[in-house]
This record gives sequence, structure tokens and C-alpha cells, in this order.
Amino acid sequence: MRSRQQMRNGLTFAAVVLAGLVAAAPSHAQQSKPWEKIPVPPLHEFKPHQPKRIELKNGIVLFLQEDHELPFVNGSVLIPGGSRDESVDKAGLIDLYGQAWRTSGTEKMDGDAMDDLLEAKAAHIETAGDIDSTALSWDSLKGDADQVYDLAMDLLFHPRFSEEKLQLAQQQDATGIVRRNDDEGSIAERESEKLVYGINSPYTHQPELATIGAVTLADLNAWHDRTLKGKLIVAVSGDFDPAAMEAKLRATFEPLPPVKPLPAHREAFHDPARNIYFINKDDVNQSNIQIVGLGTDRHNPDIPSLAVMNQILGGGFGSRLFQRIRTEKGWAYSVGGGLGFDYDHPGAFRVVLLTRSATTVPATQLALSEIAGMNQKPATEEELKRAKDDILNSFLFRYDTREKVLAESVRLEFYGYPADYLETYKAALEKVTLADVNAVAKKYIHPDKLAVMVVGNGSEIKPPLDDLGMGAAHPIDITIPQPKEPAAAAGQESKP
Repeated sequence: MRSRQQMRNGLTFAAVVLAGLVAAAPSHAQQSKPWEKIPVPPLHEFKPHQPKRIELKNGIVLFLQEDHELPFVNGSVLIPGGSRDESVDKAGLIDLYGQAWRTSGTEKMDGDAMDDLLEAKAAHIETAGDIDSTALSWDSLKGDADQVYDLAMDLLFHPRFSEEKLQLAQQQDATGIVRRNDDEGSIAERESEKLVYGINSPYTHQPELATIGAVTLADLNAWHDRTLKGKLIVAVSGDFDPAAMEAKLRATFEPLPPVKPLPAHREAFHDPARNIYFINKDDVNQSNIQIVGLGTDRHNPDIPSLAVMNQILGGGFGSRLFQRIRTEKGWAYSVGGGLGFDYDHPGAFRVVLLTRSATTVPATQLALSEIAGMNQKPATEEELKRAKDDILNSFLFRYDTREKVLAESVRLEFYGYPADYLETYKAALEKVTLADVNAVAKKYIHPDKLAVMVVGNGSEIKPPLDDLGMGAAHPIDITIPQPKEPAAAAGQESKP
């Protein structure tokens, strides 16, 4: 066995040898970088396999995407009308509708029996609601496709909404409401949306215990009858005979009356006030910071240039926000964002920053500085190349299957975009120049029109938020209101 002194001598000798090797080695700047010599092949030509589009005389649109790779058939019906169309006093109706529609079942088969049948066949039928639409979807093995389709159509045209299932959905949503302030990220995103669109906007309807409790079976039936008359978009993909499937869909949907479009939305959008807003959450040791403003929509011809600008500002590990705040300063768990663009209304400019309580103010200051820097420090050729490569490479993977292309075709149809939008958008991305990026940065980046939302532990945020130089922080009350007691019940309780 070696003595401790021998071991020390051996370690010393090894250290000397290692030091000599390090001294003899070329500097980091002189080292070869063989990975930089690996040839990068050009991207494949983007030719998505477009589905067959059929527009019926009544205005309903069918999409067929044949794909025999696997023995499955998937389908969906997208229906116009969502939570932005519900009344404020019954906010949450669409979510309750989406749940109770499926769980209630039909006159022929209730939801529980439907569950058992579908589970035995490894098939699914689902319903859901969204901000601007509701949807019914189904999938099954090829051998069960006819039976599952018939069941899905029965649910589409002959639902039987159950009081029991509505109450169950109300209980589940009530649980979500009373716990909606548990997570600081959810709080920050929800409340910052209100800064962008306003607390009374249809895009920020907030379900409360009272509003979901006011929803009745009559409301669910009325909503279903109303929206089923709209422009339905029916899509089927998978292993099927296209002629037989087209005939089946025509037999189902051609007899329906002409569609009745919902009224167009005419909301006015305004930039938020340049203030700092604060929500205290004393059970955390970090801050969720959201820097928000008003964005634009996809009809804007500047979208390709804005997409590249977003990538440079906050779109990944190489972005300015990530490099400065996380890599160089180590002040963020995560950071990123940019100017949003939705399909039929302005998106939100949003930069999200997660940092320790103690670095809330300096990290926010640095993020605001980098945002403003898009106007003051023009993008470089290196940034442009990296951003375009990142976007174009990820673009191909977003649409690398026929099912993904079908889903995008349905989305474009729903919002009224041309069928070749994907191809033209990719071609426009490839043509974006440095001048384009710097021009849209000056046009759309307005630091004086951005609001800052901070959700964190006020006692630990030092220096205080006032040091941001945006005035005193405006506190936001996120107390969950309790439903009012019925007048009769309140009167009875007051009696001796």
C-alpha cells in the first residue's frame, strides 16, 4: 500500500505534468474547430402535401388528407364561435359546453356507455372549446372507422346535455377558479393580457364562481343550435379510400342548410399605459416579469421581417435577451419573447423573464434596455443569418407530416387565408434582409408603449420597483370574488 506522502508526491507530479501540457497547448483562439468544417446541406425544397379541398354548396368545407402509412383514421369538425362570443355574465360557458357535450353523450348512447365502447376499441371522441371556436374530433383504427364516425356524427347532431354532467363540469371549473392564484406564471400571463387588451375585452373574459354557476342546460343547447349553423370545416386524414370518404361526408353534410356566419368582431385595440404593475405573492422567492404591449396580426405584410426580428431579440439561446441576461449576467432562469401576431386580431408584444427576487429590478432594466436596443443597435449579418436559419429549419419540422399540413390548412381556411400561405410565407422569410429587420424594429418597437407586470415577493424585491423609473408600482387585486347569496336565503339567515 502506498503511503500518504507517496500519494501526495504522485499528485504533485501529475499536476506539474498537466500544467506543462496546458502551457504547451495552443490557446483557445488557436485551437482548430473541426465542427465548423462540417458541410451543412441546403434545406429540402418545401412542398407540403396539400389535402383535397371540397366546398359544398351550403358553404361547408371538407378536407381530405389521404395517408396509408398507418391503419388509422382521424377526423375533426371545427365550428365557429368561442369564448370571445359568450356573454360576460356567463363567462366560462364555452369550457363547460366543451366538457358536458362529450360526457353527456347522445339520445342513443350516454357518455359513460360511449367511454366503455371507445375504450374497448382504442378509439377516441373528444369535444372542446377555444377562444374563437369549438371542435369535435375522433380517431380510430381503420377497421372501426365507420362505427366511430357514426357515433361522432350522432354526438355532433344529436347531443343530449345532462344536468349531472354539467354540474360535474361546474365543480371541476370551480376547483380551477379557486386555485388560479397558486402559480405565479399563470397569474402573470393572465393579468398581463388584461393590460394589453383591457379588462372588459372579449379576449380577457374571466370565469368566476358566479358566472359558471349561472350556466344552465338551456344555455348549452342554445349555444349548440346557434353555432352548428355556422361554416363548419370538416377534416379527415389517414388510411381511407378518398372516393368513399368523400361520398360519406357529402351524405352527412350536404343536406344541411346554408351556413350563417357569425357577426364579425369589431374591437378597438389600444396600447397599454406605460406603467409598472405589481402583484404580491409572498410564498415565492422569485419574480415573474412580463413586459407587454400591443402586437399585430398575420395579415400585416411585415410579418416575415418581424419573425426574424423576434428571433434576434428573444427567440432562443443565441438571442440578445438570452445572451445578455442569462448567459452573461446569470440573472434569469429563462427569458425570451417578441412581438406577437395572431390570425384575426392583434397579438401581444411579450417578453417574459424569470429571475430571483433580489435581481428583479436590474434584470428588468436590462431587458428593457435590450428591447430599446433593437432601435439603437442595428442587427448584424451574423444575427440575421442565425435567425433565418433557426426559423427556416424549425419551419420544415412544423409541417413534416401530412397531418400537420392538414391541421394548418384547416386553420388557414378558418381565418380566411389563401391555401398557399405556407409556401409564400417561407419564400418571404428567405428574402428578409438586414435592412428589413432594422426597419421593422424602428417601426414596431416602442419602449414608451410597454407596460411591465411583476408577480413576486414584495418584501424580497430590493432595490424596490420604484427604481425602474416608471413611477410607483400599481398594485393589482387578484382576490377571487365569492358568489352572492340568493336574497331569500340571506333573509332567512338574518332571522333570529
